[in-house]
Amino acid sequence: MPKPKSEAHYLATLTPPSVAAGVGRRGFLKGALGTGAVLSMPALLSACGGDDGTSTGGSGGGSGNKPTGTVSFGSNEAGGDDPQKRRDALTAAYKKSSGLTVKTNAVDHNTFQENINNYLQGNADDVFSWFAGYRMQFFAERGLIGDISDVWPLDGINDAFKKASTGSDGKQYFVPDSNYPWAFFYRKSLWEERGYTAPTTLDELNALSAQMKKDGLNPIAFGDKDGWPAMGTFDILNMRINGYDFHVNLMAGKEAWDSAEVKNVFDTWKGLLPDHQPDALGRTWQEAAQSVVANESGSYFLGLFMYEQFPEDERDDVDFFTFPEIDPNIGADAIDAPIDGFCMSADPDNEEGAKDFLKFIGSVEAADAQSVAGYPAIWANSGADLSALNPLQQKAAEFIGQQKSIAQFLDRDTRPDFASTVMIPALQDFIKNPDDIDGLTSSLEKQKKSIFV
Repeated sequence: MPKPKSEAHYLATLTPPSVAAGVGRRGFLKGALGTGAVLSMPALLSACGGDDGTSTGGSGGGSGNKPTGTVSFGSNEAGGDDPQKRRDALTAAYKKSSGLTVKTNAVDHNTFQENINNYLQGNADDVFSWFAGYRMQFFAERGLIGDISDVWPLDGINDAFKKASTGSDGKQYFVPDSNYPWAFFYRKSLWEERGYTAPTTLDELNALSAQMKKDGLNPIAFGDKDGWPAMGTFDILNMRINGYDFHVNLMAGKEAWDSAEVKNVFDTWKGLLPDHQPDALGRTWQEAAQSVVANESGSYFLGLFMYEQFPEDERDDVDFFTFPEIDPNIGADAIDAPIDGFCMSADPDNEEGAKDFLKFIGSVEAADAQSVAGYPAIWANSGADLSALNPLQQKAAEFIGQQKSIAQFLDRDTRPDFASTVMIPALQDFIKNPDDIDGLTSSLEKQKKSIFV
């Protein structure tokens, strides 16, 4: 990719409309909540935000002015009962606390990600859903996300979360809400019936997969129709084989994609592909998850949100284990545990209200209100009541706390243009044809050099 002549030209190249650049972490159905209407992708995002005559701008969170008017909120979780309950509980609790009304514009996850560049350059909402780490920093550096340093510090949000919320200029652009781990998920009842035990090494994983095949199961469910799920597999293999530091440096463009280390990752993955559910590129992650629900697949390497695909009365039957060790010198104490949260647009209609809402989002009150409403999560605020977490979530919270290193996920840890226009098609090509690793890695390195300039 040649170096763009201008920032506008550059941003226009970031995400082709046919590529899902986002992380459908909770992957809910398309459509706008509240009205039940299903809107087209460009129309829905261009309709978000805007001055409807109800928003009153302020002079910034540090001015001492009492916020007034309406705050517009762009959510990337349209569809499904859980996210709607969560938003309703959050905005109702905020209105009770502040007196301000939040106008929510909910969009399905992939649509939001595919259109994020036009959204941020256009009429973005005052506050919108986004992610910590590199993806936040990338847009902050380009002036597309607002500085909310005066919202910080946030009581109960520790320095690790603050670091993940900080741009390259040392200012804060993000309020963390919650996070969740990636791991192997499975049905406990099936495993107990078959006598399976969680593997701790790659050899044990291979032996378990061989037994599952004999038992008529897909050892590992797999769906990569949307492009992003395979990123999680690459992440964990790279961290297990080459270590966390190499992984984050590779994501930052500081290591070579055609190196022996990266080739080893793809070669190891090639050996594991026969244990994955076939025809992955024609299957969504939800469809893959349903194969675990139906006892057709023995496990699934995905984020914690996977368990939501089980009926509510069957969620106690879900358990997980971490991706096993591959190199004893590297160990198995690094995982993906992405941090979800919220940002302010660069030019909000109601800046005072936006910052006030963001400060509330980071509070114990916001976390507890959502938990009481039936949406317990692994909240960023250390003071949040965790008693509402189900046993699986409590185990996940402990699991995250035990890790030495935590990555944010490939498309959050690297440039969004590299993740969407290079990595998604490259990983899908690898899944279709895993034999040309030299050609694949050579292409990745050439494209990296054209983008990381």
